[in-house]
Amino acid sequence: MTAFTVALVLVVAAAGLLRWRRPAWYWLVFGVALAALRVLVRYRSVMDACGLTVPPARWRLSLARATNRPIPEPRPPRIRRLRPTRTGLVLRLKLRPGQDVFDIAAASDRLRHSFSMFGVTSREVRSGVVEVRMTGYDVLKRVQMPAETETRAMRVPVALREDGSVHYRDYRAIPHALTLGATESGKSVYQRNLVAGLAPLDVALVGIDCKQGVELFPLARRFSALADSPDTAAELLDALVARMADVYRLIRTQQRITVDVPDAGIAADIWDLPDELRPTPVVVLVDEVAELALYATKEEERRRDRIITALVRLAQLGRAAGIYLEICGQRFGSELGKGITMLRAQLTGRTAHRLNDETSANMAFGDIAPDAVLAAIQIPAELRGLAIAGDASGGWHRIRAPHTSLRQAVNLCNRYADRTPDLPELAPFRPTTGTATELVPSAKAFPATA
Repeated sequence: MTAFTVALVLVVAAAGLLRWRRPAWYWLVFGVALAALRVLVRYRSVMDACGLTVPPARWRLSLARATNRPIPEPRPPRIRRLRPTRTGLVLRLKLRPGQDVFDIAAASDRLRHSFSMFGVTSREVRSGVVEVRMTGYDVLKRVQMPAETETRAMRVPVALREDGSVHYRDYRAIPHALTLGATESGKSVYQRNLVAGLAPLDVALVGIDCKQGVELFPLARRFSALADSPDTAAELLDALVARMADVYRLIRTQQRITVDVPDAGIAADIWDLPDELRPTPVVVLVDEVAELALYATKEEERRRDRIITALVRLAQLGRAAGIYLEICGQRFGSELGKGITMLRAQLTGRTAHRLNDETSANMAFGDIAPDAVLAAIQIPAELRGLAIAGDASGGWHRIRAPHTSLRQAVNLCNRYADRTPDLPELAPFRPTTGTATELVPSAKAFPATA
C-alpha cells in the first residue's frame, strides 16, 4: 500500500509539473483521456443546462402515454465523432430538428466552462452537422507549429490559431492582404514567417522597404527585386505593371477558345496555362505603406500619386497575372490621401496585431468584420505576435506566429537562394549582396558629438 501511495504521489506530481512547464506534453499524456471522459460523462446534462436540447417527438410522447411509460427526456445533438488532437478535442455533432448552428456558437463560452476546457469554437461542416473544436490549453502562449502541414501551390503556413489549427496564407483564395500593427507588436515576425514559407516555393519575391531596407535587405538573396526608397519603389511598381500587361497578352494568345477545346481548357489566368508556359507568380511585400503615401513637396506628391495608382492597378488586375500584394503598415486610413481607401477595398485578407487606438482597428475590420474590432484593441502589449486575422467573409480568428529570428530567416533565404527566379523586367532592381565591410557605412558619416 505504501508503494502504491508513493507511485500515485509521483504520478500526480509529474502531471502537475508537466501542466505547469509543458502543457502540450501534459495534454498528450494525461489531459486528452481525462477531457474525453469528462465530455462523454457530462454531455447530456451540460447540453440540457446550456439550452441545446429539443423536446421529444410527438409520436414518442404519444407512445409513452399509451404504454404508460415515463415521458422521454429532451434530446441533445447526437455525437457523430469524438476525435482527439495534439491540442484538444474535435466533437462532430448532428443537430436535431429545430436546432441551428448559431445556438452552438452562442453557447460556446458556457460549454468551455462546463467541460473545463481552455477554448471552444464551432463551425458548420454541412447542413445539420457542426464541428466543435475544444482546446485543452493556451496554444498561443508558446506557439509550436505541427511537424507536418498541408502543402499546396501558393499556400503557406504562417501562424497557429486559437483552436489549435494552422493558419495558412492562401494566395489562390485571397490574393491580396493588409497587415497592420503598432511598433513592437510582432508585425515583422509575421512578415518573416511569410517569407520563410514562400522561400522554398517557385515564386518571385519583390520587396519595398523604405526604411533603407533594414527589414528586407538581410533576406536579399531570395528576393528578385528590392526597393529601399520611394523613388526606386515607383520605378519598380511601374515595371510590375508592365509585366502584368505582358502576362495578359500571353494569356490572350493561349486562351484556346476554339470550338474543339473543351470548356475546362480555356485559360483566364496563369494557372490555366500549361506548366511550360506559365509565368512565375510574384509576391510583392510592402513593409511600410505610409512611407509611400506621405509627401511634403509637389514633386513628392506626383510621385506619391504614381505609386498609389500602380498599387491600385496591381490590386485590381494583378491576381489573374499571378501578382499578389502583401501590404504592411501601422495605420492605413484616408489621412494617407486619395486612392488609399480604393486600395484597401481590394485587400481581402486582413491581419491586425496590437493597435494603439480603435480607429486603426476600424481601418482593418470596420468594413468586413465589426466584431473583430473589439478583439483587436484588446490584445495585450506583452503578447507580441498575437493578432486577429479576418477576410471579406466576415469570419475572424486569433492567431499567433511562431517566433522566427532574423538570423533564422536569413539562413533559410540563403539556403533557397538558388530558387530565386531572374525576371528580365525586374533585373535593374535585383539586389546585390556584398561583404559586411562594404555594407556598413563609414564611421566618418557619423561624427562624434562633443
